[in-house]
Amino acid sequence: MMNAIPHDEGSELPARVNDVEIGLAAIEAERGNHADDPDPARAARRALVVHELLRQRAVALGLIEQHAELDDDALDTLLARELRVPEPTPEDCERYYAQHASRFVRNELVYASHILFAVTDRVPLALLRQKAEETLRELQQAPDTFEALARQFSNCPSAGVGGSLGQLARGDTVPEFEAALFDCTDTGVLARLVRTRFGFHLVRVDQRVPGQPVPYEDVAGDVARFLGERVRHKAIQQYVSILASEATLENAALEAATSPLVQ
Repeated sequence: MMNAIPHDEGSELPARVNDVEIGLAAIEAERGNHADDPDPARAARRALVVHELLRQRAVALGLIEQHAELDDDALDTLLARELRVPEPTPEDCERYYAQHASRFVRNELVYASHILFAVTDRVPLALLRQKAEETLRELQQAPDTFEALARQFSNCPSAGVGGSLGQLARGDTVPEFEAALFDCTDTGVLARLVRTRFGFHLVRVDQRVPGQPVPYEDVAGDVARFLGERVRHKAIQQYVSILASEATLENAALEAATSPLVQ
């Protein structure tokens, strides 16, 4: 059974996985590995809880000793034994390529600008989002104020040039930002905030330069690897969620599965 906690409650308490306590010192030490996460402390707590769940499962299966650490070799052995991850078929790969044709383009460019409301320890996330949404509403009423608002509010060095990011290609930005730019055809101020590990972005697409389609044969291997990794990642998430639902957790920052059929 899991003791679920709201987002901020329990943040000053140790976590517990069954009879094993994860102390605040360990959580603080782990925090440095999650600096890009919007909530590094919560991400660190969650990572350590997941690691302990996997370690205890490896102990239960006799893969490691009772108090041994879970190293990479033991983890690989555990996942190989417990997970069944189907390989994507050629039909799966071709279907994905056809459904996401816009992602398989060479030399596609976007000229964009943004206003970044950066996540910091000083400002609660809800207040930061509220300010970003208020500014977005202002922009929608008066789009020509974008540069002035960028200079006033943006926490990015681009504020000095009115928020301009210049020319961007796929791979130039973090995935969340890239998706907002390239997975649509809109221009002007985008209708919604873009959330990334850095904070909330107000985005204006200034110009789009179409690219040239890449033949399926040139990317078939990449598509197969991507789909394989995506299925494996989902399988691991489901596996961890099931382990959590079968454990007694306290202050874990982790959602447990309510049944083996995890959605």
